[in-house]
Formats: sequence, structure tokens, C-alpha cells
Amino acid sequence: MDSPTSPAQFPSSVHADSIVSSLLSFPDSSPISNAFSFDGELEKALASASDDVFVQDSLLNRTTQLASLLIDSTKRCFLKRASAHNSNSWFLPTELTIKIFSKLDTKSQMQAAACCTMFNKCAMDRLSYAHIDLTTATKQADNAEVVCTMIQRAGKELRSLKLGRVTGLDGFDCKPYLLNGPFISLLSYNHGFLGTRLRSLRLYNIIAIDCNILIKVFSVCPNLTDLRIVGLNCQFMHLFMTLAKNCHLIEHLCVGTYNPIGRRDASTGSHLIKFVTKSPNLISLTLIGFHLTNEVVRNLVESCRKLKYLNLSRSLKINGHFLRDLGNSCKESPLKTLIMRNCQKLKEKEVLELCNSLLKGNFKCIRHIDVSSNSGLVSDDGVRSYKPKFPLEKLKEERPDVTLVADFPLERSGKRYHVWGEVDDEELRKVEMMEAKNDEEDDDDDDEEFDDDDDV
Repeated sequence: MDSPTSPAQFPSSVHADSIVSSLLSFPDSSPISNAFSFDGELEKALASASDDVFVQDSLLNRTTQLASLLIDSTKRCFLKRASAHNSNSWFLPTELTIKIFSKLDTKSQMQAAACCTMFNKCAMDRLSYAHIDLTTATKQADNAEVVCTMIQRAGKELRSLKLGRVTGLDGFDCKPYLLNGPFISLLSYNHGFLGTRLRSLRLYNIIAIDCNILIKVFSVCPNLTDLRIVGLNCQFMHLFMTLAKNCHLIEHLCVGTYNPIGRRDASTGSHLIKFVTKSPNLISLTLIGFHLTNEVVRNLVESCRKLKYLNLSRSLKINGHFLRDLGNSCKESPLKTLIMRNCQKLKEKEVLELCNSLLKGNFKCIRHIDVSSNSGLVSDDGVRSYKPKFPLEKLKEERPDVTLVADFPLERSGKRYHVWGEVDDEELRKVEMMEAKNDEEDDDDDDEEFDDDDDV
């Protein structure tokens, strides 16, 4: 007898089509009746095949394979019909559909592409990858190969790139994003062909990335308008030097760090000021966890005439004295939002002086101020103050356009207060609370070291 896989056992194409056609025209009987018919015919086939167990097993396996092929074919027909229905009923033109796809985060885009052939075709278009967002992706996307594939699919249409993990709302469940650094080098290939098209770059908690590679990438991204880097430990002096030299169109800059290398280096502040001076379009500046002095912050605001949003949360040195100078020198400043949450050395008297300055009519454009802290403010006698006396009622009467948030939960209550202004977006709220608890614990060890450095 021929083996189960020999050509002699396969019917001709015409014969096969005839058998399939007969099967599809099977009488519309009850499922039980059809099941009995199949059982009976299969038993006959087994009885007439051979007494060899191997041959009988082969027959059963081949029957199973044929049944599986029929099921798969049926599913494909369902998909084709559904795709045809979607194409006929989908009222948006292809160009607009692709544009909508480009606005989705990459995880949602892939989910949509998997459920419909029409959407899958849209997802294959380069424009669909103009805005790559893998911050919500699954673990399968946690590798450089996936990132490289996405960037290559986007090609010349790439406009924004978001990678990494943003901490959860509780602020303490952030897991590092395990990517090796070379993936970002794609932006600098071919004389920065892709990098020159990039408008927005956001990197969250990516470890094992070479800072030198990152700085090289920035040198070929002159059209960046939005940049956020969180969780990168490097010499930020070199970062700000590169940005000052190559990226003059930045409107939004956010840099958040936990334990920055060289964070006490005074030259970092000077290069930061140089960057701000060379960025005439800068309207939003977020620097979280830095050792900025009062003088540096004052110079930053004075050097940036369009700045509307300033976030200095978890700054480890500023005591607020710079606000006095700004009240006099920047009366017409466009600054609308000032965030100084969890600043360990922020003094109660400086916040009070800020309130008095507001009552005098200074900071005319300011609308939102937040000085909340889990550790309270520093009082005149050096102890922590959780119930400072600010003229809030008077401020509300005379400057109703200003919102001052000053919440200080008592440490003994065990409550840890997470606050944010309505002007913050979700990502910045999460970023801002990263390592806040650790900052408070480390501050006790650093107090003596920085007492001599504080501005007065």
C-alpha cells in the first residue's frame, strides 16, 4: 500500500474541488444527524483501509488536517467579507484614516491593525508611524529591534518618538526600560536624515543608553520643539551644551533626574542659561531634581522672555530668595505657572514674600503657583513648618485670578500628599513624583553639605 503522503493518495484538483463542493452542499440536517453520518463514514473508511494501526492513525490525522484546513478557509472567508463590509461602510477617506492612525499610541494602532484587514493596510503606511508612542506598549515591545523597526517604517515621515516607562500615579512603581542605546543612533544615520525631521522626542527611564550617542543624535535634530528626558544619569553640562549649539527651536524642555552625575557642577547652570538664551521660542521649562541655585533660576527666568511655565519640583538647593528679585525685575513677565513642589529648602518667609509681591501687583501674568511639599517649608528657626500663615483670603480678594496651592500634610499622619496643578499634563504629573520619597530621605544627609552653598 502507498504511504499516507504518496502522490497516489491525493485526488486530482478537479476531484478535490468536486469533493469540497459536495461537502458544502451537504443537506441542512440537524447537527446530531450530520455527526452520525460523519462517524459512520469514518468508521467505514477505517475498516476498509487496513488492519495496520499506523495506516489507521495516518487516516485519522489526515482527516483532522482536512477539517482544520476547512475551518481556516472558513475564517478567511469571514475576514474577507468583514473587510469588504468595513471598506464599503467606512465613510472616511484613506488619507484621513491614516492621519487618525498616526495620532494613536503604537499599542492601540497595532490592536486596531490586528482586527481588520482594512485597518491593517492603513497601519502599514509610513504616515501611520509619524508619531511613535511605545510608552504604553506591552513587554514584547521592550527591545531595540521593535523600536528600530518602527523608526524604519516611519522613514522620512517620522515626527515624534516616545519611549520608555513613566511612573505610576503613586510615584514609586516605575520600572526601568531595558533598551540598549544604539537604537537611537538610527536618527543620526545618513547625515541625520531622520533626525532632521523629528519634532518631538520623549525618553523615560531608559537604561543602558550611551549619553555620548544621545548627544550625537541631538546634534542632527535641529528642528526639535519638544524634548523630555527622564531618568538619565549623565553629565548634563554636555547635554545643555549640545542643545544650546544645535537645537534653537525648542519650545518645551523637561529634564528629570534622580541622582545626576555632576549635579553640583556650577558649569551646568551656566550652560543651561546659555541654552535658554539661545532658545527664543522656549515657553515651558521643567527641571526636576536638580541642584539649581537661586541665582541660576533668577537668570533663567530673566533670560527667557517668553517663558510661561516653570517647574522646579524636587530642586535640592533653592530656598525661594530668587522670587524677590523676579518680583522687581520681571513685573511684566509672561510667566503663568510656577511649580516648586517638594523643594526641600524652600523657606516659609520667601513664600510669604511672594504673596506680598503678588498683592503689590507684581507677576501680573501669573495664574498658578504650587509650593506644596510632603516635608513642609523651612521656618525662620530652621524647623519644618506644616501650617504656615499666608494671606490667602486677602490674596483671593485682591488677586482672584491667581491660584496658590500650599498643602503640607503632617508627617506623623502617615499621609503622603501628591498634588498637581490643572495646567500639568498626565506625564508631567507622573514624572514629577518620581523618587520624591527618596529625595526627602536623602535630604537629611545633604543638609550640612549644602548649608554653606545656599544663596541668601
